[in-house]
Amino acid sequence: MNRNKLFYSIVYTVLILLLIVVLYPLIYIVSASFSSPNAVSTGKVILFPVDFSLEGYKEVMKYSDVWIGYRNTILYTVAGTVLNVVLTMLTGFGLSRKGLPGRKFITFLFTFTMLFSGGLVPTYLVMNRLNLINTPFAMIFPGAINITNMIIARTFISSIPDDLEEAAMIDGCSHARYFFEMVVPLSKAIIAVLMLYYAVGHWNAYFNALIYLSNRALYPLQLFLREILVLNTAGADTIMDPELEEKMRGMAELLKYALIVVSTAPILCAYPFAQKYFTKGVMVGSLKG
Repeated sequence: MNRNKLFYSIVYTVLILLLIVVLYPLIYIVSASFSSPNAVSTGKVILFPVDFSLEGYKEVMKYSDVWIGYRNTILYTVAGTVLNVVLTMLTGFGLSRKGLPGRKFITFLFTFTMLFSGGLVPTYLVMNRLNLINTPFAMIFPGAINITNMIIARTFISSIPDDLEEAAMIDGCSHARYFFEMVVPLSKAIIAVLMLYYAVGHWNAYFNALIYLSNRALYPLQLFLREILVLNTAGADTIMDPELEEKMRGMAELLKYALIVVSTAPILCAYPFAQKYFTKGVMVGSLKG
């Protein structure tokens, strides 16, 4: 009994320490974003906001492009996530069928792309030939299926008892009806995990936009935030007045933390809705098959 208490005490102590290590940077970023530029630049912020100020957020919101970026990012995230999840589940379902001809070879072709790809230039040429450059589809179509997520979905679907499919087929159920009426309802956990994975990826995506988009009206939020940060940092370096330069550097530091909060808050708010499915979906999808 005493050994159990000692063991649990050690476990809880380690978990609390890990929680502090993970949680402190988040608290610091939020606190710094609500502090004054001087408090941030001089390192006065430790845990709670110092000289409470909304100056950083006001500076960010002064840029009308931020709202354009939010609109585009929400569009890319919603449309891209729906496409990703649909294709991933359909592909995972197909590859989970034991009677699929060439199943192992097709799986090999998918996994081969995890190790080798055409590279940036050939990919750009393909996108250009398909007339996807400077269109919203350049942010949605590339990477429509993540192979790791597809394998997780496939192994999850494979864990569904074969007896259920056999009973459905005896009753005259088609493969399509079996998928939509039985597999999908039973796969809520893995679908929630896939949605979270893909949504985070789309929300944080900026490289494709940097390569394929030159029309500012199509820029995602991340590119506008990067632009704001670069402009303020570069502006501080060109000022000759030491006092004004220090003030500008403090504002650049404050903007950095405000931008992190602005860009991550929406996706963090979505996480609790998928949390109850997260552990189940990942564990079942990764251990079976």
